[in-house]
Amino acid sequence: MWAAPAPEGAIDGKALRESLLAEFAWRGDRTDHTRYADMCGWWRDPETLRSLGAGLAALFADLRPTVVLSPESRGHILGPLVAIALGVGFVEVRKDPDQLTDSDAWVKRTAPPDYLDRQLRLGFPRRLVRPHDRVLMVDDWIETGGQATAVRALVDEVGADWLGAATVVDALDDSALRRRLTVRSLLTYRDLMASY
Repeated sequence: MWAAPAPEGAIDGKALRESLLAEFAWRGDRTDHTRYADMCGWWRDPETLRSLGAGLAALFADLRPTVVLSPESRGHILGPLVAIALGVGFVEVRKDPDQLTDSDAWVKRTAPPDYLDRQLRLGFPRRLVRPHDRVLMVDDWIETGGQATAVRALVDEVGADWLGAATVVDALDDSALRRRLTVRSLLTYRDLMASY
């Protein structure tokens, strides 16, 4: 199923896409009205996991990010992999964040509704993203763009430059939002629906 990696750490994009599709599943019982996306196989296969970081990094390598931001929870798996591939640092974006002390300044923002219609509060320590940073957001899936919109607002608030959002799956319906957020992905929702 998986082809040998290309030399010098280069990523075979076709092999990565094939592996992502092969290790993805829709789950649901006969009584369920809908099926649920199960991407756990992506973390289990060591070659896919190794290649995910480099594959997502390659989507924005030409823009030379200086830091990767990723929201909880799966973003915390992917973000460090991408940061390592790019040779930059990683900052976790927490949901409903609590600052450690009164002197620990955080930037926080309430996100527009997500795919479950929740308005999450997102944030990170202000000291970790600087005005000269070139920020890349990484996540596994983008559907409404709510979290990415909030993260971009946080990046703008600290005066850093937003480069875009690298995701494994782009499920956005709004192409104008995709352009505003500069979303680049390894797969689209349409790719996954072929196996629904």
